[in-house]
Amino acid sequence: MEIKWLEDFISLANTLSFSRSAEERHVTQSAFSRRIKQLETWVGVSLVDRATFPAHLTQAGQEFLPVAQEVVSNLYRTRNDVRGSQGVKANTLSFAALHTLSITFFPRWLQSLEPKFGTLSTRLSADNSVEGFVNSLIEGESDFLLIYAHPAVSVMIDTARFEYRTLGREVIIPVSAPDPSGRPLHSIDLKGGPLRYLAYGPGAFFGHALKSLFDERPLDRVTVYENTMSEGLKAMVLAGWGLAWIPESILVDDLARGRVVRAGDPSWDLSVDIRLYRYLANDRPIVKRFWAALDQ
Repeated sequence: MEIKWLEDFISLANTLSFSRSAEERHVTQSAFSRRIKQLETWVGVSLVDRATFPAHLTQAGQEFLPVAQEVVSNLYRTRNDVRGSQGVKANTLSFAALHTLSITFFPRWLQSLEPKFGTLSTRLSADNSVEGFVNSLIEGESDFLLIYAHPAVSVMIDTARFEYRTLGREVIIPVSAPDPSGRPLHSIDLKGGPLRYLAYGPGAFFGHALKSLFDERPLDRVTVYENTMSEGLKAMVLAGWGLAWIPESILVDDLARGRVVRAGDPSWDLSVDIRLYRYLANDRPIVKRFWAALDQ
């Protein structure tokens, strides 16, 4: 059981529309439908009659709705009470970030802000699910969301409810382990069969962005490994398994020491923005002060 399944169901009960609720919950319609189905599997009965338009709740769904509403309400109320009893600071900033940004960009960026703010009290949660992070902003679990942005990757964030600042750029480069002569073991320019490709798993941001690159420039490749995390792909590159596109920021030392080498010229690089989002309805004073200071 996941609380987001209950929140999805409550939204659907209000809209009676899978498409509208999916938009409200910042997920694709297929993902939203899948989560409603997971809830029904957990409960053990159908909660929604899909044979009619608009959809409506079954008898079981009508009985389950007030329970779901009470559970969600109690959970959030208890969470807030616990936070208050533990003295969560009013001046603590909470960040959610994609995993790679949490270990590359975030520490240095935060350090660069200290001359302006002094010592900052912060919390950070790292994952690869942008969908979950957007909901964490709405629900107040996080004040800010740090993610990548690329024109080919659709991020379902409503600009009427959120705003962002572009903090920098990241370059994703193709790399391979070197052979004894220092040349790449696996190179885009090498001939003689498909390229051994280390891919980002389904749903990963860089996987979507790289698909647009390959659509423009088809590349003969065979996927021999998948991982949603750049650090995991980097480990496989170091072991000589194949070629992968990795953020340059986590390769600086490896490139300098020759542990990895470029496997393609810069025309194969992928450039992405680094963005910081906030939810406009978040009226915490520390959040407003921090955001205003970024503009300065």
